[in-house]
Amino acid sequence: MAYLKPPWFTRRIFNRVAMRFGMGQTLTVTRRQSGRVQQIPVVVPEVDGVRYLVSTRGESDWVKNVRARPRVTVGTTAYVAVEIPVEQRAPVLAAYRPLAGKVADSYWRRLPDDADHPVFALTPAP
Repeated sequence: MAYLKPPWFTRRIFNRVAMRFGMGQTLTVTRRQSGRVQQIPVVVPEVDGVRYLVSTRGESDWVKNVRARPRVTVGTTAYVAVEIPVEQRAPVLAAYRPLAGKVADSYWRRLPDDADHPVFALTPAP
């Protein structure tokens, strides 16, 4: 699977500013190797009452971490994330794209296949 690595500015500056000022929501996931916490800003679309995580950049570190440790937190709510099959992603991606804005459009131009954008359904954690 493809991956578009974010530039240094996005990783070190923009993501921190976005989380601090409430641009989107904060995804908290446990890193698969170190066990430390990873936090990134995310846009969480809702389709038919289900919330989803979408990776615009492909198989990113947070995607690999969620696959390894599916218990995540979005904002202050704990969830279990389950990756959905490629053939079920279209409605979620269609709902996501307008929420993500024009910046995400460039990712779809570079990764045009729905298979390149992992999607996880979020179920409230017990």
